[in-house]
Amino acid sequence: MKKNLIWLIAAFILTALNVGAQKVSPTLTYIDKDGNPHDTLCIEDGQAPVDVTFHANPSDMGDLTPSYEWHFYKKDGTEGGNKELFVRYEEETQYTFTESGSYTIILKTILDSEGTQLDDETITVFIADSYLEFPNAFSPNNGDELNNIFKAKRHKSLVSFHAYIINRWGQKLYDWTDPDGGWDGKYKGKDVKDGVYFLLCKARGADGKEYNIRKDVNLLRKFVEGGRTGGTN
Repeated sequence: MKKNLIWLIAAFILTALNVGAQKVSPTLTYIDKDGNPHDTLCIEDGQAPVDVTFHANPSDMGDLTPSYEWHFYKKDGTEGGNKELFVRYEEETQYTFTESGSYTIILKTILDSEGTQLDDETITVFIADSYLEFPNAFSPNNGDELNNIFKAKRHKSLVSFHAYIINRWGQKLYDWTDPDGGWDGKYKGKDVKDGVYFLLCKARGADGKEYNIRKDVNLLRKFVEGGRTGGTN
């Protein structure tokens, strides 16, 4: 009896030590709009859409085969309120954030069939509201290598985007769907004349904001930054 009790105590101690050694160190990885990779614990000022991969990074699991639960929450605007969006059950899981807001992702790790759990681990993601702004003019091919492309001056968290350049007769000269893209002042490979053209742009932000921009675009090849005058094309 005494011998059996000793074995039970020893087994309990070994089990406790084994369980105590287990841990997870969750991180997330993503590539920003400039193509830079990130491996971090949170996103503080993200831009949608962004593909994020969450990694549990378990260690010292021994013979255990833990299961994982990633609980995704989004702040719902109430005092301290968070709405649960969904749960994922992989050791490594991916999600594309397309809406602005503050997200909390809680990782629960279950070690065995008895339901033994590690402490919850938390990751936070903040996706910024959208904005979109265009300049009024540009000066392509004027020799100063500045302002050669007409494109968005500022933009962030746009989940859809389509811009068109129209001439005074309503003819489409160019269009693009990448917010980082733009117009070089050409039509079918040839420079268009200096003058006033028109921008039409429809876009939607991660915050649900709809953009319907219509404005004049002044193409000024003779203009050079700093007040100097360049040649004409």
